[in-house]
Amino acid sequence: MDTQDSPLLPSNQLPEPPQELIALQEQLERVKAEMRKLLVGQNNLVTLLLTALIADGHVLIEGVPGVAKTLSAKLLARTLSIPFSRIQFTPDLMPSDVLGTSVFNVKTSEFEFKPGPIFGQVVLIDEINRSPAKTQAALFEVMEERQITLDGFTYVMEKPFLVVATQNPIEQEGTYRLPEAQLDRFLFKIEVGYPAEQDEIRMLADLQERKGISDIRQIMGVLSPQEIMSMQQWVRQTYVEPNLLSYVVKIVQATRQDREIYLGASPRASINLLHAAKAYAALAGRHFVVPEDIKAMAGPVLQHRIILTPEKEMEGGTAEGVIRRIVEQTEVPR
Repeated sequence: MDTQDSPLLPSNQLPEPPQELIALQEQLERVKAEMRKLLVGQNNLVTLLLTALIADGHVLIEGVPGVAKTLSAKLLARTLSIPFSRIQFTPDLMPSDVLGTSVFNVKTSEFEFKPGPIFGQVVLIDEINRSPAKTQAALFEVMEERQITLDGFTYVMEKPFLVVATQNPIEQEGTYRLPEAQLDRFLFKIEVGYPAEQDEIRMLADLQERKGISDIRQIMGVLSPQEIMSMQQWVRQTYVEPNLLSYVVKIVQATRQDREIYLGASPRASINLLHAAKAYAALAGRHFVVPEDIKAMAGPVLQHRIILTPEKEMEGGTAEGVIRRIVEQTEVPR
């Protein structure tokens, strides 16, 4: 699902992109180049991470151990000149370990708030399903409203703010399934598989050339907070034709009427699909959305927002496959 794979309008029909969009695309290409210094064969993952960044949305990465879930988040953070923090979720983790707590200061005889690791601007949450519901629920407000409320005080997060969470789909012992309300706060769910044979060979060759040293410090910061927020503002202004708004709604509504789906996607899914399509268009160098942008984003945006019927799950069906079928069956506006 890389941007190069998306079928677009013929080049002679495309209006000239504004200079701001050209600069945006050049900067994002620099970010990709930095990440690919250590990340091999995960072009789709890199593309979706950057799409989420400029769409101002959070990401859930799912995959078996060893497929570079954590590394990709750390590399993204290194290319952004903003504070980064990492939280390892465990069964004994408490909400205060994530959000922070008030500590009594003997000198001033007052309570002082000590911020927790969630106060980074790129926050990596490793194995988010390892902590119980109480700790997971601590993320609800901060992911949706970019603020936390403790002891009657509201603390607003610095912008930009991005949560990248990981989870292992195989090992379920000692895990706590994320509730639908939590999943709905992620813009994307990205499923990371094994690399292709040639990519894995290239990965070993690169590692051999570096003599086994994988120093993340060689990754340079590319984007400042102001540049990221400028990109996010530009994405919000991306043009979408009225018939494409209807196309987004038809796809989402089809998930609520499909016989293979027990629970369909909410209106928040429609909003997120629109935002993701705008960001994907900007990443492809366009200041307008085409149907292919919506098609490309439908899977990552919707697959974690639906629940299949028990019969479909017993047949071995997947949410990704059902979404793909719905998109194929939905008439594309002309």
